[in-house]
Amino acid sequence: MVKLFPVFLFLSSLIFIDAPAAQERYLEESFDSVEVQTFTYASKDGLHLDLDVYLPYGDTAVTRPVVLYVHGGGFSGGQRNSPEIVAFCSRLARYGYAGVSMSYRLTRQGKPTGFGCDCPAADKLNTFQAAVEDLQDATAFLISHRETLGIDPQRIILAGSSAGAETVLNAAYQPPFCYGLDSGPVAYAGVISMAGAIPDTTRIFPDSAIPSLLFHGTCDNLVPYATASHHYCQPSQPGYLPLHGAYTISLKLAATGTPYWLHTTCGGAHEMASKPMWTYFGEIVEFCHRYVVREQWETRHTVVPGDQNRCSYQSFGFCED
Repeated sequence: MVKLFPVFLFLSSLIFIDAPAAQERYLEESFDSVEVQTFTYASKDGLHLDLDVYLPYGDTAVTRPVVLYVHGGGFSGGQRNSPEIVAFCSRLARYGYAGVSMSYRLTRQGKPTGFGCDCPAADKLNTFQAAVEDLQDATAFLISHRETLGIDPQRIILAGSSAGAETVLNAAYQPPFCYGLDSGPVAYAGVISMAGAIPDTTRIFPDSAIPSLLFHGTCDNLVPYATASHHYCQPSQPGYLPLHGAYTISLKLAATGTPYWLHTTCGGAHEMASKPMWTYFGEIVEFCHRYVVREQWETRHTVVPGDQNRCSYQSFGFCED
């Protein structure tokens, strides 16, 4: 359940970031500058949880699509305003989107068992759930301030890397939720996963599935590309938890008739958790523009050639062509 918190409007920064202007909004850079505002969206466990909102400076639009990004770090580290995330969200804003990067509770921080094979599976599931709750609360905050921020609550796109990708995938495939809007319940408009997975594909069904852009490498040794245990833990280990990565998710989306774009890097490892933010930024904005802004849905599978033999995991025929 989404819990609404009192509004904490702590404006901690107002930054103007210059860049060259371009032409078509949402598909090309259309603004010269970006303004960044920081808000506290919730307080939990003695922590103030903040999010940064990147908007095109001087823009008069009142219904911008949103890309809400969740950072990685194994639920024990990472930060919402690292340089690469600032660059990513700023670039999105220059294309006309509202880019948002959020903090969330790092529930594995300081835990001796970490988030690998010594971390009990039940603790992993609880970790996912806590992050999802924070993401839902951040969503509720954005929606409640939609008029001030000039955003469209029906066009919120989730994006995340590694632990953040696990968070957004676990949140994305849920039936629409009522945020008290006269326009009715809200579902996320799309999801962008960079090396993410989910523990249960039954949550993907026609009423919950949404357009998805799924980046993953076939040799990811932490988060499986298809279906395998998290970190490839053995059944005898406490952290044994089967997860379903991009390939398996794409099969389930296909079965429901949901549009998706599977982006496979043959032989790619866990670097695919961050690489798409700059190497495949064009694909990210094309997905946002085509699948969300224009609602021109289709199914795609992009295969980046590479050496599958670099790993001992499952091989795939399309990587051998």
